Amino acid sequence: MAALFWRCFLFVYVLCFALFSGDSLAADASVFYDFKVSYITASPLGVPQQVIAINKQFPGPLLNATTNNHVVVNVQNELDEPLLLTWSGIQMRRNSWQDGVLGTTCPIPPKWNFTYQFQVKDQIGSYFYFPSLNFQRASGGFGPIIINNREVIPIPFPQPDGEITFIIGDWYTKNHTALREILDSGRELGMPDGVLINGKGPFKYNSSVPDGIEYETVHVDPGKTYRIRVHNVGISTSLNFRIQNHKLLLVETEGRYTSQANFTDFDIHVGQSYSFLVTMDQNATSDYYIVASARFVNETVWQRVTGVAILHYSNSKGSASGPLPAPATDVSKPWSVMNQPRAIRQNTSASGARPNPQGSFHYGQINITHTYILRSLPPKKINGSLHATLNGISFANPSTPVRLADFYKVKGAYKLDFPDKPLDRPPRLANSIINATYKGFIEVVFQNNDTKVQSFHVNGYSFFVVGMDFGNWTQERRGSYNNWDAISRSTVEVYPGAWTAVLISLDNVGVWNIRVENMDRWYLGQETYMRITNPEENGKTEMDPPDNVLYCGALKSMQKEQHHSAATSILKGHLKLFYSMLMVMLVSVFFVC
Repeated sequence: MAALFWRCFLFVYVLCFALFSGDSLAADASVFYDFKVSYITASPLGVPQQVIAINKQFPGPLLNATTNNHVVVNVQNELDEPLLLTWSGIQMRRNSWQDGVLGTTCPIPPKWNFTYQFQVKDQIGSYFYFPSLNFQRASGGFGPIIINNREVIPIPFPQPDGEITFIIGDWYTKNHTALREILDSGRELGMPDGVLINGKGPFKYNSSVPDGIEYETVHVDPGKTYRIRVHNVGISTSLNFRIQNHKLLLVETEGRYTSQANFTDFDIHVGQSYSFLVTMDQNATSDYYIVASARFVNETVWQRVTGVAILHYSNSKGSASGPLPAPATDVSKPWSVMNQPRAIRQNTSASGARPNPQGSFHYGQINITHTYILRSLPPKKINGSLHATLNGISFANPSTPVRLADFYKVKGAYKLDFPDKPLDRPPRLANSIINATYKGFIEVVFQNNDTKVQSFHVNGYSFFVVGMDFGNWTQERRGSYNNWDAISRSTVEVYPGAWTAVLISLDNVGVWNIRVENMDRWYLGQETYMRITNPEENGKTEMDPPDNVLYCGALKSMQKEQHHSAATSILKGHLKLFYSMLMVMLVSVFFVC
């Protein structure tokens, strides 16, 4: 009898632990993270500088979740200025309160705590998080996000032998406050000081690289296949990623499986994330270069802006040497550069987060309800200061975030008058946003009349990339759209003097940011928001503000002083529930066993 009791007790304990751990088999399990955001000193390019670390790590730790998990991230702001973390590409269903951008959320004051709570509903794939305020991403604070498939949903390729993550990006030895001052003075930032790979500088591949720089070494086993996730978290530079003598088999981008295609190198623009399968099928006579180099610039002048890491086979017989491998595509031939992004197609037979095929949503057969043409131009002075614009408007963030102003009926916080096409008028500062219609199906054309490659991102959504070309978009260009297997993603490149067209199904209520990911242009005002409300709101299409919502602007008097961590209360609540259920189940053991 005693043996039976202890077997029952052990079963109940394991069941309770599984129900409340991050590794729960339950469909809507929770994962918990504590992020302490602070400054540390690091020397990624051999020069000591102040960087933003999370839990003393630079880059920050991996946030690992599974489809439908509830994610709880307790953020402690140890910086000397306000902070917001945003979750690039995460489609927070009905919950723009947790989006972490200034138009929807009040910042976390210095020395304060805020706990983000959101569900990664029906999502898989590769993403990253970063600080969205005050140019802080230029100093760090970023890290990778992986959302895994549920076990019942197969991935459309053999299970890899391992996973490797690369965080790449251009980098300045000045910190974000100094870079802000340069932009505020009306100057351009100029050439970066280098490119980092996982927070480290380049391997000394030639004499131009100073001695003593720490570089990244990736250890692999011969014959094995690895899933390699690459995120460009940089400021403004498109980067070409390649691994010497190895093929990159593209399989996923920002939550959608792609038709699989091999590449020798791949252009990854600011804010974009990709997954590749790489098989270690080369001999081990030496190590191999991993390269991230500046793209769509004068590459001869920018040679020093190159990130170099090392791929080391476990049976390698020597170090890498010789010149770096070169990209296959010559960017001096602009018409050829679009061949690669045009080759990215959706794998219409693969399951995503759900068992239905990814291509079962026939976007090409849906009538467009509205078209928005968003044109970017080189920055211009407005009222004596340099600003970047969309359709002639440089966005001025309201002191009271839009969603908070709506909920508490604050008048005059913003205007619903953002133009749906460029207008012939002088540029101006305004807090104009788009008044979008719930369940609409819109066409957005990003028209880049600036001089640089730009990446555009839409929070809370993924969109179908149906077309891109050089010149100015006209309605006749719709005849070239891909209406069958266009990739769906959240960040897309737009070449200078060119356009990219996307289609978006407006099924997620809230207030969602549309912005350029190039941080210099974003900082200078090249963004707006979509306000999407349901006229038949019944409490099911949008969440109420969270209990720990922060107040600012016209509502700052509502903010109470913070005396304890909100996350502590949440965790205590989970523990209390855990012990309560454990006691109930233990009592049951006495009667059953």
